[in-house]
Amino acid sequence: MIPRRTFRGLLTGIALACAGSGALVSAPAHAQFGGVVYDPSNYAQNVLTAARTLEQINNQIRMLQNQANSLVNEARNLQSLPTTVLQPLQDQIRQTQQLLREAQRIAYDVRQIEASFDAQYKNVPLNASQQAMVEGAEARWQNSVAGFEDALKVQAGAVANIEGSRAAVNELVSASQSATGALQAAQAGNQLLAVQAQQLADLTATLAAVSRAQTLDAAERAAAKAQAREQLRRFLANRPRYLPSGSK
Repeated sequence: MIPRRTFRGLLTGIALACAGSGALVSAPAHAQFGGVVYDPSNYAQNVLTAARTLEQINNQIRMLQNQANSLVNEARNLQSLPTTVLQPLQDQIRQTQQLLREAQRIAYDVRQIEASFDAQYKNVPLNASQQAMVEGAEARWQNSVAGFEDALKVQAGAVANIEGSRAAVNELVSASQSATGALQAAQAGNQLLAVQAQQLADLTATLAAVSRAQTLDAAERAAAKAQAREQLRRFLANRPRYLPSGSK
């Protein structure tokens, strides 16, 4: 492709040459050389036509180059991100779910919670035998201890996932900075949101486990108070009356 400045210089040179030939040559406009008729004005017109045609070709070449660059950029924007951390994140979430499913004694089930609270906390049988009341208190205490143990397990799982989340964030940030197109950048951003969702899931599970343990402990203390009052009443009722010495 001829540069624009060179092309303009060529046209100027041709025009000057044609003008000079018209001024210097006093011969007729049409000259004959060996049977071939030479017309300077016709020759100049042909040169200008060829130059314009060459300029049009150059413009078409530039247009094709721009279209090719546009297609290359579109191809880059459609390239998928080669890095993915979704599978490790899903594994971490499944591990947290498994810890919640392994809850001891009173699980995270609405119906089971209702039945357990009705039998062990809400409707404590105060007319039961002393042995039955002791066994009920022991069962409630074990529920509280199991709840705190489950909370510690979930907390340990969430802490263990921190390292995986850190590695995933570093990998995604690096991939986002080296992204070659809009699609790769968007996918990196979406996966960063997935990391945040996994962290929120761990936080939710931890709060649920801690709240469960605290609730069981509070319910155990409330039931113990009601049972203690009944046991005190029984103790006072069965205690022999004190009679002063010498009384009949």
